Amino acid sequence: MAKTDYTNPCFATNPDRPSREDAERAVHTLLRWAGDDPSREGLRDTPARVARAFEDWFSGYDQDPEEYLKRTFEEVEGYDDMVILKDIRFESHCEHHLAPIIGRAHVGYLPTNKVVGISKLARVVEAFARRLQVQEKMNAQIAQCIQKVLKPKGVAVVIEAGHQCMTTRGVHKTGVTMVTSSMLGAFRDNDVTRREFLAVIGNPASREDR
Repeated sequence: MAKTDYTNPCFATNPDRPSREDAERAVHTLLRWAGDDPSREGLRDTPARVARAFEDWFSGYDQDPEEYLKRTFEEVEGYDDMVILKDIRFESHCEHHLAPIIGRAHVGYLPTNKVVGISKLARVVEAFARRLQVQEKMNAQIAQCIQKVLKPKGVAVVIEAGHQCMTTRGVHKTGVTMVTSSMLGAFRDNDVTRREFLAVIGNPASREDR
């Protein structure tokens, strides 16, 4: 039997996807394994609630981020300087422990002869965030998606986030922020362009969470 590709945006329509009943039974089993009684009043509806929560948390599997970028605008009066959308808040989940990753993304690109609605950049971030992730991979996915569809002169994506798999388990270190970046095209090749982008978004490593 072929292995299900859980990273495919069309996973929701895959005939091999377990049913909601299967998901609820799995949660029921985990509750018992944790040592509690799933039949008690407080937990009776928990399997159904968790299944609904998963639909929300992992709705990115039902979305194709590239589609958000296909409607562009060319009436920009020759504007060719960088476009930046910063402080895009997101919620994701660690693929290793299913623990929350909560942070913000900063996205910039140097357009050629077309731009995209700024809300679409936020939607691209959201589509990738609402999947099981590691931050480095998510960072690269966002940058590569924008580069592939818009074909700008360059793309820059910086992500800063707190990982609950580190704060609530393991080393239990709070207040730690992980910062990653992907620089493509002009942002990688031109120091001045890269520094300008970083100056606009600020220094993520030195900022306190707001």
